[in-house]
Amino acid sequence: MRLILLSSLAALAAGSATAAPLSTVGSVEVTIAPELQKKAEKDLGVKDVDRLATELRKDVTRELERTGVMAGGRLELVLTDVRPNRPTFRQLGNKPGLSYESFGIGGATIDGQAVSVTGEITPIHFQWYESDIGEAWTKSTWSDASYAFNRFAYGYGRGESYAAR
Repeated sequence: MRLILLSSLAALAAGSATAAPLSTVGSVEVTIAPELQKKAEKDLGVKDVDRLATELRKDVTRELERTGVMAGGRLELVLTDVRPNRPTFRQLGNKPGLSYESFGIGGATIDGQAVSVTGEITPIHFQWYESDIGEAWTKSTWSDASYAFNRFAYGYGRGESYAAR
C-alpha cells in the first residue's frame, strides 16, 4: 500500500516537473506605423514618439500582469497616430513663433492584433481623442495620449474587446 502511494506521488511530481507552466503574462510588442514615423521625423520628434511607444508597452504589460488576461498569448500593437496637447520641443524648434502656452486637443490611435495561446488572431483598433478643448489648457504635452494608453490598457486588461470593425 505504501509502495503504491509513494509511486503515485513520485509520478505526480515527475509529471508536474516536466510540464512547463503557462506564462501568466502575455508578451506585448509595440511598433510605430510608418506614417507616424515620418510625422515624428518631420514634426513631432522621434524621441517623443519612441517614448510614447515605450509608455504604451509598459501600461499594457502592467495591466496584463495585474489581471492575467492573454496569459501565454501576445499583443502586437501598432501606434498609428498621436496628437500632443502642447507643442513638442521639435515643433517649438521648427516654428520660432510657437509658444508652449499654445494648447489643443490630443489623443492616440492604436491598431494591431491579439494572438491567443491557441493561435486565434483578433484584430484590434482603439482610438481616443479629447473632445473638449476646455480641458486642454491644464494639460502637459502628451497628457491625452497617455490617458488614451491607460484607457486602452485598463479596458483590455479587464476583457474589453477592441476588435477592428
